[in-house]
Amino acid sequence: MSLVEVLPEVQALSRFDKIRLIQFLARALERDDGGLIEPGQSYPIWSPDRAFTAAAALLQALEVDKEPA
Repeated sequence: MSLVEVLPEVQALSRFDKIRLIQFLARALERDDGGLIEPGQSYPIWSPDRAFTAAAALLQALEVDKEPA
């Protein structure tokens, strides 16, 4: 069965059943790919709190935008 055939059926589901479908698909993907995220491990995530160059560029753009035309 193709995605095009399934989509109308999925759209007809109740909100609760759609959430259950999402959970089912997430578990299926985890089983298929297995081990992408391992319990008990830590993973680095990027945070903008130390993006000083980006902050300076944004501040400069805001200052330019404030200038009268």
